[in-house]
Amino acid sequence: MSPTRLAAAIGFAATLTALPLQAATLQVGISGDPASLSPAKITGGVWEEDVLRDIFEGPIAIDADGQIIPGAAESWEISDDGKTYTFHLRDGLEWSDGEPLTADDFVYAYRHQVDPETASNYAHRLYPVVNAQAINASEKPLDALGVESLDDGKTLKITLNTPTVYFLKTLVLPFAYPIPRHVVDEFGDDWSDPSHIAVNGAFKPVKWVSNTELETVKNANFHDADNVSLDGVDYYPLEDKNAGIQRFRAGELDILRDYPAAQYPRLSENLPDATHLFPSLGTYYYVFNLREGSPVADKRVREALSLAIRRDVIAKQLLKGGVEPATSLVPPGTSDYEAQSQPGLDDDMDTRLAEARSLMQEAGYGPDNPLELTLRFNSGDEHRQIAVAVAAMWKPLGVDVELRNTEANVHYADLMEGDFQVARAAWISSYDDPQNFLQLLSAETNNYGGYQDEDYNGLISQSDAEQDPAKRAQLMQQAEALALADYPLTPIYTYSSRNLVNAEIEGWNDNALDMHASRWVQLPESRDERPESFD
Repeated sequence: MSPTRLAAAIGFAATLTALPLQAATLQVGISGDPASLSPAKITGGVWEEDVLRDIFEGPIAIDADGQIIPGAAESWEISDDGKTYTFHLRDGLEWSDGEPLTADDFVYAYRHQVDPETASNYAHRLYPVVNAQAINASEKPLDALGVESLDDGKTLKITLNTPTVYFLKTLVLPFAYPIPRHVVDEFGDDWSDPSHIAVNGAFKPVKWVSNTELETVKNANFHDADNVSLDGVDYYPLEDKNAGIQRFRAGELDILRDYPAAQYPRLSENLPDATHLFPSLGTYYYVFNLREGSPVADKRVREALSLAIRRDVIAKQLLKGGVEPATSLVPPGTSDYEAQSQPGLDDDMDTRLAEARSLMQEAGYGPDNPLELTLRFNSGDEHRQIAVAVAAMWKPLGVDVELRNTEANVHYADLMEGDFQVARAAWISSYDDPQNFLQLLSAETNNYGGYQDEDYNGLISQSDAEQDPAKRAQLMQQAEALALADYPLTPIYTYSSRNLVNAEIEGWNDNALDMHASRWVQLPESRDERPESFD
């Protein structure tokens, strides 16, 4: 849609009378439909984690400022050697169906995550745990996993192979959520359907129309239910974010997650109190398929394609300054870490283009013998605009690009199967640690391009066990520099969280992780009318 037509459409929406609140139910526009409501079956999309964070809770949780707080566990200890984590669960925990929730549910869930038959995308997150990797490789039985239920289910004990300093932070992720075995036993793979599901979070799913709406209601059995003001949360998958803006302006949404970066100047001018832009720990990148037979398995081609991308044009012109150009995989704002730049990206553009043409010629490509390449991205105007721009930047190198887009959950499922040549991807961290980005090039499920390097893996393993913060950072910096020089992916921009939030909502606090559990949100008693114009 052109800017003129968009402005007209939104201006028309702005003349509508604001809709009344529906019994304190929060209306949230998210980026896609969850692949599942089971913590073991999601693809890892941020929108999926947003939903599951509202309906489940692990041993630890996140407050309104994105900080770790007690969750299902009221307290915990870490042994002096850094290998044993002991969580003391709250008294009287229940599932939403009233059944008792104990440490046995966590043990069952973690075994389920690493069970090779589950094929969980999060299984690698448990690899620090004793025998987890061997179990996932079908080399040991499930009951060999280093997790135990003690004290009649009141205590959860997790034993690691080696000290892993980032492990506690990861327990906010879906792999750490409990799973109701009694429901799985009754309904099998259909246990997470809203008609069957039992949850332990603040809200319970009650209705799901795929790609349209997911409805939840307050979970009266949540341990902190008395302090949850909302009656429910409804999620609307909106890959067309411009349509999402219209719905927000019409009063149909209280929150729109991840509005288009290019809309920031216009939105901040017309909706200054509702338009949020905040530095966040996220990287937008293109990943290359390094597998045999892929046209980008040749490092020279990957390097040339990276050098030719004008990141400043994408960030400052196409996306109107709503993001920052990226040259590293780990975002610059990550605590206690110096992000490493991909080689060549600090040179001037003329030097980069000359080197890119030379590399393509060496690889046998050029305008007279073009490289035919498919560039994949998940549906959305912003992703398409970037893909079109990058294709134009690659054209002078002798690259003919075919663009292909699919829905987000299909896109990432295909990436995990290696069904692509070059593809758009992104990683937005759920904990402030470089490891969460660097694991993308060593993990089994999110390492979309299939990058493998023994030296890289060795550095990551050393850093995972290193207790000295300075030495650990140095090891990770060496690893990032090593990997980026192989061009398994190329960073494009560093995220800023971009959200439209009803200005009268309380409990929504911008934070670097862009994590906002709905349990903290309070709706106003009534909405003001939206502004009358959007020029």
